[in-house]
Amino acid sequence: MKNLTQLFKNNRQWASKITEVNPDFFHDLKKQQSPEYLWIGCSDSRVPANEIVGLLPGELFVHRNIANLVIHTDMNCLSVLQYAVDILKIKHVIVCGHYGCGGVKAAMESQSHGLVDNWLRHVRDTWCRNQAEIEAIPNESERNNRLCELNVLDQVINVGMTTIIQDAWRRGQKIAIHGWIYDLADGLLKDLGVCISSHEDLCVLQKEK
Repeated sequence: MKNLTQLFKNNRQWASKITEVNPDFFHDLKKQQSPEYLWIGCSDSRVPANEIVGLLPGELFVHRNIANLVIHTDMNCLSVLQYAVDILKIKHVIVCGHYGCGGVKAAMESQSHGLVDNWLRHVRDTWCRNQAEIEAIPNESERNNRLCELNVLDQVINVGMTTIIQDAWRRGQKIAIHGWIYDLADGLLKDLGVCISSHEDLCVLQKEK
């Protein structure tokens, strides 16, 4: 199998540029990480978390999966969240979806996509609960985009409902959970107007849903 030489070349160029700007960057970086943010986003290759928000390595803790889901039986996601909250002491959890999400689109379709359908069942449940609102939208891409937004809102609630966040709030740790969405068409983030930082905020959001 051939080596991916271009990627190694890119890596050397990237490291060289970073060092030119800050000669001590990697020396300082290896000591420890101390990010204030946990990003829970989609695995889509067009949504690079650090670059979108202009943060350097060490400034953003990241978890990504198809359709940016937070599922209470997903030990991978929960382990990342627990480490971020209990060890890194992050202050913000950002759940960020994106318009035109292929996972969300697949969840809206009646055809089978194989194993991934089990994962996307959670998005389809969101679609079923909001079917009347979504189907009232005449444009197909806009229907998809609305489900992308509603999916983010559900994941914000799911983060807040974890024992990890509940325990943190109970002991007075300040953590806010934000719901954002990214537009591939212009590279801009949109705040969905959802930010919860307490159990009381979570209850209000659940009632609004």
